[in-house]
Amino acid sequence: MKIEVYSPTIRRKEMDAVLTALVEDRIGPGEQAKGLIQIAREKLEFDYCIAFRSPAPALSTALKSLGLEAGQGVILSALSPLYYRNVIDDLGLKALYADVHPGSPVISRETVEKALNSRPAGLDVRAVILHHTLGYLPDSASVSELGLPVIEDSSQSYGSNGSRDSSGNNAVLTILGLEERDMLTAGGGALLYAKNRRDAAILKDYGSLPPEYGLPDMNAAMGVAQFRGAAKNLERRQTIAEAYNKAANRTRHKRFVQDFSDTGDQTDESGSVNGGYNNYAFSLILETGMKEVKAYARRKEIIVESAFESTLAGAGIVTAEQCPVSYSLSLRTVLFPLYPRLHTGDIEKVSRLIVTLP
Repeated sequence: MKIEVYSPTIRRKEMDAVLTALVEDRIGPGEQAKGLIQIAREKLEFDYCIAFRSPAPALSTALKSLGLEAGQGVILSALSPLYYRNVIDDLGLKALYADVHPGSPVISRETVEKALNSRPAGLDVRAVILHHTLGYLPDSASVSELGLPVIEDSSQSYGSNGSRDSSGNNAVLTILGLEERDMLTAGGGALLYAKNRRDAAILKDYGSLPPEYGLPDMNAAMGVAQFRGAAKNLERRQTIAEAYNKAANRTRHKRFVQDFSDTGDQTDESGSVNGGYNNYAFSLILETGMKEVKAYARRKEIIVESAFESTLAGAGIVTAEQCPVSYSLSLRTVLFPLYPRLHTGDIEKVSRLIVTLP
């Protein structure tokens, strides 16, 4: 039986919550969505939140709330999800791509400044979107010092700074996606929240959603169960990642290094942080070809995949000339199976694969 690279951690209690919502004769946005916002508030400590059916309208609403006008620019990482480009285009905004910081999958103040300095003449840049790619945190504090409003996307980084998610401390607004491959999944959806009262007051103007935009109760019920089980899942992820790290240290392939300069945490030589990084995925930057590694893994009945295939750089929307570091990483970074449902035998099998990579 093949070991898949991703598997949503949905246990019986999550399914029981969904079934309970289904038999209450109301599966659209309702009381369960309110309950999700309440438990999210306890974990994330925000002032106001809206629960959306999808991350796309969440991002669109975030940009609208900043008062951006057609033709104005938005800075985003070349390793951002593909849907970012669709939302920006639909609003008539202009995407300005920033490269990621060397050794990291996220942008930095340095790379944002470089993008600003090379922007097309006359482009009025009004916001930055910081995507927490593969669970790694950008230095949002230093980016905020540039004076542009910041929207953070913590969909992949929930739990990255201990048991309580700390993203959004320097953001105007924060998105927490609940899609299949996000750190917490409700089978679809997203939360858009504001930490402080000033930003919350603006966001409240967009709080009256048509039912077609709101998060259905059956998804919200699963989201509540995911929040409640997050601590156990994070602990399991750390255990698996420790085994993989030991294997990776015996290869020539490289790991990303997390810079937690704005959180006070310290990294070890492998880039891991005790209680810090959430181990969203286990990635390696290959010194050999991607196809060769994928084929070798298939022969071992393990699925690995390109880490950035579904990003702007991976899809070819951002070129090597625009963002060379991101483009290179999109060709060389691979993901290995890492999720709480893996059995001990599976973990040992993946670890042996990592050690023997070509």
